[in-house]
This record gives sequence, structure tokens and C-alpha cells, in this order.
Amino acid sequence: MEKKNSRKSIEKVKVNGKVNGKGSKNKNCRDKKKISIGFVVNNMFSEHPRSSTLKMGLTAFNRGHHIYFISVGDLSYDHDEKIRAKACCPAQKRYTSLDSFSRDLKDIPREGYRKIDVADLDVLMLRYDPSLEPPTRDWARFIALDFGMFAIKSGVIVLNNPGGLSKSRNKLYLQHFPEDIRPKTVITRDRNELKKFFDENQKVVLKPLFGSEGRNVFLVHEKEIPNVNQMIDAVSRDGYVIAQEYISSSEDGDIRLFVMNGEPLIHKGAYAAVKRVKTNGDLRNNIGAGGKAKKAKITKDVLRIVDIVRPRLVQDGMFLVGLDIAGDKLLEINVFMPGALNSVERITGVDFTEAIVDALERKVEYMTYYKRKFDNNEMATM
Repeated sequence: MEKKNSRKSIEKVKVNGKVNGKGSKNKNCRDKKKISIGFVVNNMFSEHPRSSTLKMGLTAFNRGHHIYFISVGDLSYDHDEKIRAKACCPAQKRYTSLDSFSRDLKDIPREGYRKIDVADLDVLMLRYDPSLEPPTRDWARFIALDFGMFAIKSGVIVLNNPGGLSKSRNKLYLQHFPEDIRPKTVITRDRNELKKFFDENQKVVLKPLFGSEGRNVFLVHEKEIPNVNQMIDAVSRDGYVIAQEYISSSEDGDIRLFVMNGEPLIHKGAYAAVKRVKTNGDLRNNIGAGGKAKKAKITKDVLRIVDIVRPRLVQDGMFLVGLDIAGDKLLEINVFMPGALNSVERITGVDFTEAIVDALERKVEYMTYYKRKFDNNEMATM
């Protein structure tokens, strides 16, 4: 039965305990309601066809939820003080593959987008990467965080919490965590300081403070001394340079482990994790940079790192993050758009987007109990 409430433009319908159109009841045997989820991406037309974001959207859509994809440039603050967006929505009732889902979304012309009131959404997922924006789109890097703050005032659950994301705009965020779980690091634009750090450690990794996907990452060691100035120049073009001690255990690869609600993401008895191994002598383990995905072994050292970072992630409202771990060291924390879920599914045979959508449904139910009046930062990791 339709229930009238403040969300006038989005119908709320019970699915009577059915999941994905099947007759089986969910594990809590409770009625399910259709919820509305918006995904903010850099640009819908350039979104990777097999991205983790699209897979989340597909899983939610096939459960009967309302799904909207919003490019950063399609958000607006209107004269009536409401946040609105032009969004593209799936055309079919159900999809059997991510490829067809992605293709249909990208085939929708701009004039076919719907104008929605962001306040009518239950969840707004900030799934974009500021570092992918070119200098000509500098305005696009963090504006979604501001729009996200307005959405929170309307009772929308915004994930990850925009306040926490504001604190983690670049790799400097890693330095907020205990030093015994991270590599020794200097962050500077001073060439002499970088060379001094190299002299002290003999083998260091240089990378930009603001970047992703392994771009402009260099390993500096004795054989590369003649090229060190060029490496520093290449990295410093984008701003500050991170010089990080080289973790020898990363030679055998690193682990991308997903953490949800401050805990390791586990579904159907498997960890949402993948071991990334470099190929062809490349320094980078990133799958997007040619790294190979293998099954990950979750050790006590890995779980210890998760336990140590958990309080900060919860405090900052980080619903879903990706930790990059080598040995007993945390190399990076990916908070804006942690990817590789498709690689994890391929290796483990488990679709972890099911658990993510489960968590979103649960949060919406909590917010319904409290009439959408609950602190977003706390709800983000609840």
C-alpha cells in the first residue's frame, strides 16, 4: 500500500519479503520497501562500464529499488533552496548483465535525463574521484561534498559522510593514523628534503599527494639516482610530493581489503579482498595499472591494521573504504571511490555488492524509525 509522506516524487512500495523478484524471504523475514539511491559520479559518460559503482547500482536496481546516476556537474541549488539534479535512470525492469546495464545507461541522451529533488532520495552515494578531474574542471573536485551537506539537512543519508571526506581530500589523510602501521613518510615540494629522505632510506617511493590509480608513482633506488631529478619534477607538477619508505613485502604484492561500517567486509564467509601483484617489472600493484588479481590471505597483521584504523574511520563516517596493505603496513586508504570489487568477485565467486545494498537498506530502515532525524556521521557506520 502506498504511504504518503514527505517524499512525494518517489513511490514507496512494499515487496512483501521478496528479494530480487524471487519468492525467498530475506534473512530477517521483514517486509522490504523500495528505496531510492542516487550515485554521484565524475561523469556518467566516462564511467568505466564495469565499475564497482555501476555494479552496486545494478544489484540495487534488480532488487526493485529506484536508482539514479548523477554526474558532478548535474547538481544544482535552485531558487527555492532545494538541491536538485539531472539524473539518468535504468530503462528496463531488470538486467541480466552489468554490460547491458552500463550500455543502457550510457545510451540515454542528455535530454532524456530526469530532474529529481535530492531530498526525495533515501541515500546519496558520493562515488567519484576528485583526482580524476583535470585542471579545466577544478570546480568539480569537491563541490559534491558541499551539495552532500545540504542533502544531509533534508534527512538524506550521504555516504561516505561528506564531513569525513573533506578531511581526506588527499593522501595526507593516512598520516592521521598511528605511525607504527604506516611507512615512514615525508611530504614536501623541497627537492633537497626529498633527496635527504632518500639518502636515509636508500629505497623510496615517490608519488603525488593528490592522485589515484598508480599515476606518476616511481621507485627510487641506487640505480635510479641519475634520474631522481626528473622523477621529482614529474611528480611535483601536480603539487606536493609524498616520499615513502619502500616496504619490501610489497614486492610480492599488496592486499586491497574493503572495510564497511568500520569492519572487514565479509559476505557468505569470504572477505572482500584481493591480492594485487605487479607484472612486467612494474612498481605498481594497481589492477588499473596492469597488476594481476589473486586470492588474498587475510593474516593477523591485516586484521590488526583494520582494528587500529576502525575508530578513526567510524569517527569520520567512512561507510565503505579500501585499505591497501603490504605485510604489516598500511600503504593507502581509499575513501572516495574504492574500486576492484569486480576483481574481488571474480577471485572469490562472491558478489559483495549484495552485502553493501543490504547495509543501505538497513540504514534507511533505521532512519525511518527516527523520521529521518539522525546524525549522518553516526548513521554512516551504523
